[in-house]
Amino acid sequence: MEGLLTRCRALSSLATCSHQLSKYAPQRFHHCAPGRGKRLVLSRMFQPQKLREDQVLSLEGRSGDLTCKSQRLMLQVGLIHPASPGCYHLLPYTVRAMEKLVRVIDQEMQTIGGQKVNMPSLSPAELWRATNRWNSMGRELLRLRDRHGKEYCLGPTHEEAITALVASQKRLSYKQLPFLLYQVTRKFRDEPRPRFGLLRGREFYMKDMYTFDSSPEAAQLTYSLVCDAYGSLFSRLGLRCVKVQADVGSIGGTMSHEFQLPMDVGEDRLVLCPSCHFSANVETLGSSRTNCPACQGPLTETRGIEVGHTFYLGTKYSSVFNAQFTNVHGKPSLAEMGCYGLGVTRILAAAIEVLSTEDCIRWPGLLAPYQVCLIPPKKGSKEAAAAELAGHLYDHITEAVPQLQGEVLLDDRTHLTIGNRLKDANKFGYPFVIIAAKRALDDPAHFEVWCQNTGEVVFLTREGVLELLSQVQVV
Repeated sequence: MEGLLTRCRALSSLATCSHQLSKYAPQRFHHCAPGRGKRLVLSRMFQPQKLREDQVLSLEGRSGDLTCKSQRLMLQVGLIHPASPGCYHLLPYTVRAMEKLVRVIDQEMQTIGGQKVNMPSLSPAELWRATNRWNSMGRELLRLRDRHGKEYCLGPTHEEAITALVASQKRLSYKQLPFLLYQVTRKFRDEPRPRFGLLRGREFYMKDMYTFDSSPEAAQLTYSLVCDAYGSLFSRLGLRCVKVQADVGSIGGTMSHEFQLPMDVGEDRLVLCPSCHFSANVETLGSSRTNCPACQGPLTETRGIEVGHTFYLGTKYSSVFNAQFTNVHGKPSLAEMGCYGLGVTRILAAAIEVLSTEDCIRWPGLLAPYQVCLIPPKKGSKEAAAAELAGHLYDHITEAVPQLQGEVLLDDRTHLTIGNRLKDANKFGYPFVIIAAKRALDDPAHFEVWCQNTGEVVFLTREGVLELLSQVQVV
């Protein structure tokens, strides 16, 4: 983003006189620009807004429920709508952002050899009884019976299901391993007190990966590989994430790490050592410990939002379901396993929590539902003649910058002033807002461009706008 803004500043100074833009190669456009009916217009979007605080509070029932910024903002601008306690309708903007996040996750997981699967949400009780988790998971496990009296749970995680699946393949060879199998699906957890919107709900989306290796050494390498991929993911999203030692909990295994976004609203207490970079969840050390176990230096405490969790499982599950392969000596051997989760909907909410102001949503650039919002002048205003130029600019952007096709939204609510629509655009957090106002009637026309993530405003010609937007990355 810094490089893009540096370019943006350069374009701003160059756009003061038309001859200075001559270094940009002129764009060529076909005369068969798409008609207005094919443009994405804001008035047709299903995006109910509850911009008054009292309206937002009435949705959740009690004023004490709105305890974090992301929950309040997502309700206000219509990203989510409550369906029942801990369950939300994900509205179109959120679905677009989530689909983009899943694409980034897919890229990172498939880069390290991940293969995508999709397992049923309904998981037979006998699988969970085999690992003794039917009872040990407690009341958080949502249980149900079908018409034949057969018991199931709505899966909060899928260790049993994936291990039984791999165990059913009877002729696996060590040459086929490792397997890195993952999915992105709905998960269910009967939280006793769901809160914080998408940060802690009863129904949520998660990426869960399960790995099968031929030896403990190979499994450790896979563990490091996935952890590095998580680091790459959060780096691409522009989110500062801390990897901390964690408890294995109900998942089990011998090693576990959480990926935490440091944030005051976070429910987890973390300790960090500034000297040796040791980090851990307090629950793994005990709340009374004040010195680092690695270097004996002082520990500092902070809070965090858990957005990822990794576990080294060993043969905890493969031994139960007899998930075997034929080793190099031709003998059957149990697979060494790991499991790795990412909270997909939680990452979206946590990113908004971390990046946004109190009043306006800010997205990681790759996840913004739409990259550009174009605002033409108010109907009947002195600048109304610039409306046609705004429409032409929309067509030029979508034709000359292929990656932005489907990423540009035209705010056609021209009964509203530019100021009112700009205020809305600011709340929604489009990375770029382009206004066709008084200076659009200059020769050459100049458009007012707001770079939302930095607050910078520049005036650019059409060529300058296209040059700037050509650098935008879209997944």
